[in-house]
Amino acid sequence: MAKRKGSKAPANRQPKPAPSEQRSAAADNATKQPAREAPKLPANGPSFRQIKADKVTCTAGDVTMLPPTSLTVKPGENIAIVGSNGAGKTTFLRVLTGNLQPTSGSVTMDDLPIDERDAGTRRVIAPLIGPVAGYRDLTVADHLILIDQTWGGDRDGAGERIAAVLNRLDILRFGNRYLAELSSGQRQLVELAMVLLRPSALLVLDEPEQRLDEDRRALLGDVLRERADAGSSVVWVCHDRELADRTATRIVRFPQGS
Repeated sequence: MAKRKGSKAPANRQPKPAPSEQRSAAADNATKQPAREAPKLPANGPSFRQIKADKVTCTAGDVTMLPPTSLTVKPGENIAIVGSNGAGKTTFLRVLTGNLQPTSGSVTMDDLPIDERDAGTRRVIAPLIGPVAGYRDLTVADHLILIDQTWGGDRDGAGERIAAVLNRLDILRFGNRYLAELSSGQRQLVELAMVLLRPSALLVLDEPEQRLDEDRRALLGDVLRERADAGSSVVWVCHDRELADRTATRIVRFPQGS
């Protein structure tokens, strides 16, 4: 019986790698990049003229979670929010990012409502509020590849971008580890790497210094200053007043909590 024409691939043609193989190759490349001296992380993502929270409040029944609060954020600002527990700081960050709708008042970006379900909001604002859900079977580099590709990064440059972020946070050596193998401080830095890798014009961070030792807190301060100097805005809640004073260009104090 004659063989059907074209049933056998030419001997010199190599099969196209599966997407999972391509991802693994990029992840391996990210962890093999040569160490570089404190690479700066440039601002990226669409810009905005101002983001404004105007007299926003949040209540649940008779409980006031956030009293009337206003804040205007301009490009390049580095704003640290300080205050006691229960003052509504985290609630305010959720409102600012469009994750939580206020009971009253408004939050706008260039006069348009902010809502995290809107693609335009997500392209501008990169939040880190609470722990990041990870995948048990993916390494640190795999997670970052997933984020990079989700946000439109070109595949050829993924390894270099990821290596730059990991190296800047001094965690390049953890690229091939799983999240469960990291200490709490290392996990905190990995979660920060995840949000830094996203294209954005505004970082919103809830206590990014938590679980970090003194040296890593100093590193965090340097990274946030670099981000603002490159044109991005940063709004972050901080319980380390010395770090906030040393890092931020503006301090906003929330009143005593309940």
